[in-house]
Amino acid sequence: MEGNQRWAQGDPQAPNRDPARRQAVAQEQKPFAAVLSCIDSRVPPELIFDVGLGDLFVTRTGGEAVDPVVTGSVEFGPLTSGTPLIVVLGHQRCGAIKAAYASLHDGETLPGNLPEVVTALQPAYEQVAAAGGSDPIDAMIRAQIELAANGLRSSPDLAPLVAKQDLAIVGAYYSLDTGAVEVLSGAPS
Repeated sequence: MEGNQRWAQGDPQAPNRDPARRQAVAQEQKPFAAVLSCIDSRVPPELIFDVGLGDLFVTRTGGEAVDPVVTGSVEFGPLTSGTPLIVVLGHQRCGAIKAAYASLHDGETLPGNLPEVVTALQPAYEQVAAAGGSDPIDAMIRAQIELAANGLRSSPDLAPLVAKQDLAIVGAYYSLDTGAVEVLSGAPS
């Protein structure tokens, strides 16, 4: 979060991004966090958190959609390297969520394999549709963050690590306007 504060204030340090760091992590990596974020080009986790090579395991999907391959990818760090933190990072004005909302709300059919993303995001849509509200897209973004984080927390392999407090799974929301990350849930105590 200190790195995000530097980013949001326009004063990033861009650490661990030089040839010396590249050499230091060439043979082995030990990232301090895994981040599940959106594919959106405006949301690169390494920049947002002002970190560099070897600092993060990053998995990116449209709207933080989760399936078994994504779950396995996110589990990799905690289960093989003892990575103590997973961040599910959603963001303001997410195009994947907006498209999924339109598809589910208006019955629009999306091209290619995009209906698979819509299916993965449907529980967040259903939660928001039942609750109502003035900004259903932003509500769906936040709901998806929480659903993905809760799904990871309940993973049979991650849940024991969370229970022992060896792993924190944090839901977070990135503001495109300010550059700041807001922790929604799961902050370590």
